[in-house]
Amino acid sequence: MNIPWWRDAVVYEIYVRSFADASGDGVGDLPGVRERLPYLRDLGVDAIWLTPFYPSPMADGGYDVADYRGVDPLFGTLADFEALVTDAHGLGLRVLVDIVPNHSSSEHAWFQAALRGDGRDRYVFRDRPNNWQSTFGGPAWTQVEDGQYYLHLFAPGQPDFNWRNPEVHAEFLDVLRFWLDRGVDGFRIDVAMGLYKAEGLPDVGDQSFTTSSPVWGQPEVHGVYRDWRRLLDAYPGERMAVGEVWTDSLEDLARYVRPDELHQSFNFAWLEAPWSPTAFRKVIDDTLSTVPFATWVLSNHDVVRHRTRYETADPGTGLARARAALLTMLALPGSAYLYQGEELGLPEVTDLPAEARQDPVFFQSEGKLPGRDGCRVPIPWTVDPPSHGFSPGGVEPWLPQPATFAELSVDKQEGDSDSTLEFYRRALAIRRDLLRRIPYTVEWLDSPEGVLFFTRGPLICAINCGTHAVPLPGHDSVLLASGPLRRGMLPPDTAVWLERGSQTG
Repeated sequence: MNIPWWRDAVVYEIYVRSFADASGDGVGDLPGVRERLPYLRDLGVDAIWLTPFYPSPMADGGYDVADYRGVDPLFGTLADFEALVTDAHGLGLRVLVDIVPNHSSSEHAWFQAALRGDGRDRYVFRDRPNNWQSTFGGPAWTQVEDGQYYLHLFAPGQPDFNWRNPEVHAEFLDVLRFWLDRGVDGFRIDVAMGLYKAEGLPDVGDQSFTTSSPVWGQPEVHGVYRDWRRLLDAYPGERMAVGEVWTDSLEDLARYVRPDELHQSFNFAWLEAPWSPTAFRKVIDDTLSTVPFATWVLSNHDVVRHRTRYETADPGTGLARARAALLTMLALPGSAYLYQGEELGLPEVTDLPAEARQDPVFFQSEGKLPGRDGCRVPIPWTVDPPSHGFSPGGVEPWLPQPATFAELSVDKQEGDSDSTLEFYRRALAIRRDLLRRIPYTVEWLDSPEGVLFFTRGPLICAINCGTHAVPLPGHDSVLLASGPLRRGMLPPDTAVWLERGSQTG
């Protein structure tokens, strides 16, 4: 059986602005990523996903694209990108890039032409706005000089395309070809369910990310992804696409990953699950019974880091729970998406001053919402201030790092067997070996209250979400634990991988 590379892959998300700065301007860039590729190989991931690096005025951190076929000078050049892909492939790493098809930048040539009255049907313009609201806060419509309004479901600098115009279809197929011809292995599709809006743009009472809303998830979107799948299948090397799809059910999510559509879609149900064995088991059962190729993710550039999420209700537990959740996630069938810095145990930075913030969510909500800057703070490589090795010399990074990042830096953790970085490295190495000999199925074992035990062939995974230590299930050896085990007992907020003979329970 030919198993595609992406089915069980571990993909590492690189938020380019915050990963590594080679140019010395305080902003991460493609040469910085290229320099750090050996670190990612040694971490044990299979692929990297690069957030947008295209020309952009940065109204939303690059998710407002002014030119889909270029590289913003802030991040380097097209030659830098091509060199990065070559080096990544030489190290055995695949490369995914972000595609943003729901909206462009207001500085995109098409939108500038639309403002002059040329090709306005490429975007959504109306004489009168409806009651839709921006997901960043405030109305989803902005008026232009001639009196019409354009739709922007995000920031005003991100006008929505009109996907009912065939020119938009043709344009994005050509954009995909441009990057496929440069060797990318796949695409992460931003707001993948949002391209089409309901005919007539009716007023809504609720425009949350659900397939029952006129704002999101219209059925016509599936035709787009069938076209894209045919294009991807025409290229060698198992090129793939994963969608950022928010739906109100896993059944709706499964429609995006039918055999002739996207290869994968993010499973946000796992990310949203509380620290609860009941919640975890439900997500696992529902996912594996509904979605053909599961994905699992705990953090990304849009949400509070999971170390901090887990700690909100129970202070002091965040790192232990984050490590336990990671071990549990990596034991599940399917692929895992990691977010840069989680392998260092980075928390959300919650005390950024208002003058440092850059997320439009913060500004459009008039400061009522903190926005996403706290999970985007540049990661620390060394103990040295002011940027902890993120930028060369004494350059301050584009978002300030807390002093506590020094103790969480790569240099501080490398070689420390108890560190989170070395824990991730061991977990990913063991997982890669296990994949050769465990089935793509989960079987549940009887578990004490507050605990989950499950098996995949010889692998047993146990996670204790309760308040008391419990005996480990029967096993022949301990492969890896997220924290210390005590006399054959599994403490609270801890997970373990055990191995036994080939019989499953």
